[in-house]
Amino acid sequence: MPRSVNSVAKRARRKKILKQAKGYFGRRKNVYTVAKNAVDKAMSYAYRDRKNNKRNFRGLWIQRINAGARLHGLSYSQFMGKLKANNIELNRKVLADLAMNNPEAFKAIVDKIK
Repeated sequence: MPRSVNSVAKRARRKKILKQAKGYFGRRKNVYTVAKNAVDKAMSYAYRDRKNNKRNFRGLWIQRINAGARLHGLSYSQFMGKLKANNIELNRKVLADLAMNNPEAFKAIVDKIK
């Protein structure tokens, strides 16, 4: 009995990897074995950096809140401590947006906690 080979599935698998490697430089874009390694590495970086992105944004929000709070004579830690004491439950993302784009609303929050 002749050997059966599923060339269709094999081609599809390779095609999928090469499609993901589109835009890479040199042999990384058109040689399967090289492209497979490049795509695997890229996927691991993407996974890692989705986590890092959240970290970076939190840091950015903290810097913006700190800058806004210091304009009103408070440090970041004092500001956040007073927010918690007054049971104001606004997250850092919202506070940072207010500090940047709506200073009068941020000032109202500062006046409420002082």
